[in-house]
Amino acid sequence: MKTLVMAALALMMLGAPAFAEHHEMKHEMHAEKAAEKTMAPSAVVVGEPAPEFMLNDINDEHVMLSALKGKVVVLEWTNSGCPYVRKHYDSKNMQSLQEEATKDGVVWVSINSGAEGKEGFVTAEEAKTLMEKEGSHATHMLLDTNGAIGKLYGAKTTPHMFVIDKEGVLVYAGAIDSDNSFKPEAIKDATNYVREALNALKEGKPVEVSETAPYGCGVKY
Repeated sequence: MKTLVMAALALMMLGAPAFAEHHEMKHEMHAEKAAEKTMAPSAVVVGEPAPEFMLNDINDEHVMLSALKGKVVVLEWTNSGCPYVRKHYDSKNMQSLQEEATKDGVVWVSINSGAEGKEGFVTAEEAKTLMEKEGSHATHMLLDTNGAIGKLYGAKTTPHMFVIDKEGVLVYAGAIDSDNSFKPEAIKDATNYVREALNALKEGKPVEVSETAPYGCGVKY
């Protein structure tokens, strides 16, 4: 009997490392699955329908993406305190592009996803004053203070630009242009990806550069 007990104990000791390793692997698998569940899904995919959103703008006008079907839509993430945003507004580059686009019937939606207490956060009244002062030609200004639309689209920077065609399909996502500095003098030699995308849609051609890495200040969620 003593011999049998000793043999059993020996087998258990020999199996302990394997049991521990198996337990650890199982724990890691559970941890990986938990991490997968908490990871945010990929935000938007170029070539697929742009996600629906709805929110009242600073003039209390209801804005719903699906209601804009039949029109080209530009989404522009903005934060007036960001030097990269200032690059395009102080030089009037953004306003010129907005005016050019809206004259062609494009619906331009500027979105501020800054949370209250964070840099760039503004009230509706402050946003109205700012738009008037800067001469913005945006069709709508949305204050996405809870970050719902920004996170839905995976907006990372200010500016971060998205172009949606008349069928509601996302055809461009990324930087406004090819120069990622905050120097206004660099604008004249940069390729404006948003303008190129809008021109391609206007001419019934495919958008050649459909995705680029956005640059600027991080969105202050």
